[in-house]
Amino acid sequence: MPVEVILKTKIEGLGSEADIVSVKPGYARNFLIPKDFAAPATLATKRQVEELRRKRAEREANELNEAQELSGKLGKLKLVFILESGEGQEKVFGAVTNQDIATKLKEAGHDIDRKKIDLPKPIKELGEHEVTVKLTSEVHATLKITVNHPAPKEVPAVEGDDAKGGKKFKGKKA
Repeated sequence: MPVEVILKTKIEGLGSEADIVSVKPGYARNFLIPKDFAAPATLATKRQVEELRRKRAEREANELNEAQELSGKLGKLKLVFILESGEGQEKVFGAVTNQDIATKLKEAGHDIDRKKIDLPKPIKELGEHEVTVKLTSEVHATLKITVNHPAPKEVPAVEGDDAKGGKKFKGKKA
């Protein structure tokens, strides 16, 4: 027979703060209540639900504002990845994955979980790409990513006067 509990924190797949949910008695008794994730739903605790709902609304509003602010910052950001590619080809050796993007974002001062970066398949071509970052269920940011060739390496000038490009022999011949 299920028991009713009032959640004190958000639990994935179950509910958010101030939700009254029915769970199995063992789950409530052995996990939710001892870890202070929930309280038994009695008449006294049901009165406290309003306070929890107020806190939940405040937290959600703060998260939404922070996500919108971060979305604006990410929209202005442009990440550049340098990868080798075959001569005259658009395909690169290697790929840019959501982990690479998360690492670059962390270097730029934005700690975003790689699972929030919506990249259906790794980027394996040169050029500009757009990637969606899911900050919350309502707020998404579009990130611009550029994949370029590395800068060409300069070949040092060859010393010597020889037509073959070798050095002239200085000294006695034996």
